[in-house]
Amino acid sequence: MKNKLVYCFLAVVFVLSSAFTFHKFYVGVFQVNYVAEKKMIQITSRIFIDDLNNAMEKKYHKKTFVGTEKETQADLDLFEKYLSENFLIKVNGQSKKITFLSKEVEAGDVLVCYSRIKDIDKFKTLEISNTILVDWNSEQQNITHISVFDTKKSVLFTQSSRKEVLKY
Repeated sequence: MKNKLVYCFLAVVFVLSSAFTFHKFYVGVFQVNYVAEKKMIQITSRIFIDDLNNAMEKKYHKKTFVGTEKETQADLDLFEKYLSENFLIKVNGQSKKITFLSKEVEAGDVLVCYSRIKDIDKFKTLEISNTILVDWNSEQQNITHISVFDTKKSVLFTQSSRKEVLKY
């Protein structure tokens, strides 16, 4: 059900962004799920490819081609660095290493990324910092859906709202 809502939302964004060429929407969609049986946090990110490459070029002063036919291993390495610097999770106040697993291109212009954090037992606080594309474009909005211990919450990260602490 949740995936259907995300896909519907993305479809609306795609239609609106193609119908109104004078105004582009800058939206990323993220899903953070805690899977207690696996003691793992799973993260799925959906980011527009052109925006991602523009943001990385601005930050690192190097043209990249992540998610395109021209993609190189150097592009992927820089992309993983970008993710690790701009999407952070703390569990009970302690920073956790996010492991990038894989990526795929969806609908021709969206990069879907899969990441995880292993060995996460019960916890009381989850702090998420999401600044992906925000420094590149002040209009960027990152919608983050969080599912932990049978509770669901959605958080909107923007230039002025970059961090959220959730208590369980």
